[in-house]
Amino acid sequence: MKEIQAIIQAYEEAQQQGKQTALATVVHVQGSSYRRPGARMLITQDGQLTGAISGGCLEGDALRKALLVMAQQQPMLVTYDTTDEDDAKLGVGLGCEGIIHIVIEPIQPALSDNPIQLLKTISAQRQHAVLVMLFSLNDRREVQPGTCLLQLPGETVTARMTNEALQQALTTDAKTAFINQVSATKTYISEGKQFTAFIELIKPAVSVVIIGAGNDAIPVAQMAHLLGWQVTVADGRPAYATTARFPTANKVLVTKPENVVEQVMLDAQSVFVLMTHNYNYDLKVLRQLISQCIPYIGMLGPRKKLVRMLDELKSDGIEPTAAQLATVFGPVGLNIGAENAEEIALSIIAEIKAVIAGRNGESLRNSADTIHPRVEKEIEEVKVS
Repeated sequence: MKEIQAIIQAYEEAQQQGKQTALATVVHVQGSSYRRPGARMLITQDGQLTGAISGGCLEGDALRKALLVMAQQQPMLVTYDTTDEDDAKLGVGLGCEGIIHIVIEPIQPALSDNPIQLLKTISAQRQHAVLVMLFSLNDRREVQPGTCLLQLPGETVTARMTNEALQQALTTDAKTAFINQVSATKTYISEGKQFTAFIELIKPAVSVVIIGAGNDAIPVAQMAHLLGWQVTVADGRPAYATTARFPTANKVLVTKPENVVEQVMLDAQSVFVLMTHNYNYDLKVLRQLISQCIPYIGMLGPRKKLVRMLDELKSDGIEPTAAQLATVFGPVGLNIGAENAEEIALSIIAEIKAVIAGRNGESLRNSADTIHPRVEKEIEEVKVS
């Protein structure tokens, strides 16, 4: 989400300066690549780049292609085969041993449903969304529709879709992506033509609520902001919970512990870190959180502190289920040997990222799996009539 927000801001600045723009999006990857489908980069006519579609190796060539797209005002599918010696000769060799497909589409400000406007719609509300990119893999000379459909909860927003049967099929699969909470790639055969769709589930930014406004909470808030997360800081001490101490936080609350939850929005991307160094304050907040569907609750302090808290909750008739206990992380953070406040913040932020991503936080060197799942199987084909 941080990349999307940066692209939106860069686009608005380009509009104020009267610059043409194009949006490059990674839509399909076979094998290994630095960025995965959904990675985006905004390109202006004078060569300014916001976002990234690779580790820096594709950007130069993509800029040249984007200038052509702006001139012709037609989307283009570009494929980089890093297993092909010709790409290496052109200076594109990535060393990734993969095939990367990228759609570059012009942004036409006059269209209310252009790709940036749809990204703005997604960014404006804290909710999941599904964005569909349509392209032709088997014939790059074919018209490349590009961004064509946006699915929001209970609402479908389409963009320049003329084939009603295809639109219905894409809408159905976009709703399925909502239900399954996972992106998908499918190929559709309709009216004698074949198109592939990247059906992308876009989640809102992680919302981290830091309970405690002490000095050790400051680097946690700073690192979370650097990642583009939404940051809320809550404490009962007005001298500590101030915007002057937490200038990058989205919200700073001076509140009693029993009123914290009612003042923040909770969803599947919300996480909490309890670090007030006040046992009773943290316990009262934990009492509210333990029954909520929150993926991560971090508790600063020794293990015996958390055990004591859980015992107190049990004596009050609150006995968390195994699933609820699995979301409580105490002591908080990954075991990286952290000592000072900044190192502890790093271990906390890294643990949150691992939990949200469904990873265990181990060293990549010790993992037998690839960093990203490989797409080696054939893309499912669907006949649309």
